[in-house]
Amino acid sequence: MFFVVVAALASGGALWWLNQSLPMSTATVDLSVEPGTLPRAVAKAVADAGVQVNPLLLYGWFRLSGEARQIKAGSYELERGVTPRSLLRKLVRGDEALRAVTLVEGWTFAQVRSALLKAEHLAPTTRGLAPDLIMKSLERPGLHPEGRFFPDTYTYAKGSSDLAVFKRALRAMDKRLDAAWAQRAPDTPLKTPDEALTLASIIEKETGRASDQTMIAAVFSNRLRIGMMLQTDPTVIYGLGDKFDGNLRRNHLLADTPWNTYTRSGLPPTPISMPGKSALLAAVQPAPSKALYFVARGDGSSEFSADLAAHNRAVNKFQRGQQ
Repeated sequence: MFFVVVAALASGGALWWLNQSLPMSTATVDLSVEPGTLPRAVAKAVADAGVQVNPLLLYGWFRLSGEARQIKAGSYELERGVTPRSLLRKLVRGDEALRAVTLVEGWTFAQVRSALLKAEHLAPTTRGLAPDLIMKSLERPGLHPEGRFFPDTYTYAKGSSDLAVFKRALRAMDKRLDAAWAQRAPDTPLKTPDEALTLASIIEKETGRASDQTMIAAVFSNRLRIGMMLQTDPTVIYGLGDKFDGNLRRNHLLADTPWNTYTRSGLPPTPISMPGKSALLAAVQPAPSKALYFVARGDGSSEFSADLAAHNRAVNKFQRGQQ
């Protein structure tokens, strides 16, 4: 029977069929081709998925094309209008159905996990795993996950594992951090790339304005050089965790945690968020400045001061409305 089908296709009389739209049960059909699936089984899977085609005839086309063995495994989305010819082209190219998930600068690891768990058609293989087990699965046992993933938009095939996205984001951050560290200023007080990552994570949380990042980096670098406490609110908020209700109070500044830079000197033990490229570069290339203080102006920018008296005047002006 199969050879009869091939002969019919090869005769030329049925070649028009290759460019005819295949009827489908729905507007789109999801097709999954597992690794090692033989061409005959692929043709049957197409029919089973909802494409109204004779699988023997489709297999005959696969064989006659000479490309049957080039069909690639993957998750495909077939739309109305697909023809036998365009279907084979899609399968040979490995033109999978892709989705995308965006990891945002300044997000915490918890926010990254939540986004991946909610991502469309992304298999939640890390659901229920403790953070240390996720890092072990990523071959980074003992490494704290905070800040270790680069914020970007990642595409993935339908049915892919969230662990695969984690791995790509982890490698992307490794690459970005290495590149930034290679460009560090000679006089940086930072001793390791990990310290640069931690400082960058603080800079990312301190301002949404990229133009202020190098100045904020200068303030913190200057403080680190002279042993002055960083006293940055985002680290306190991070250390409070679920206890933070959106209002930072004086008692919070006095509540000691490993991340409270009002009670502990130096950098906190881990990053507090995912820094983007500009924050990474700012951390290692701060602006040339003697500033030790900054205060929000109320428009998204900051006022920088080199001494406490100037800083107090800036606080009165921008925070208390005094001229």
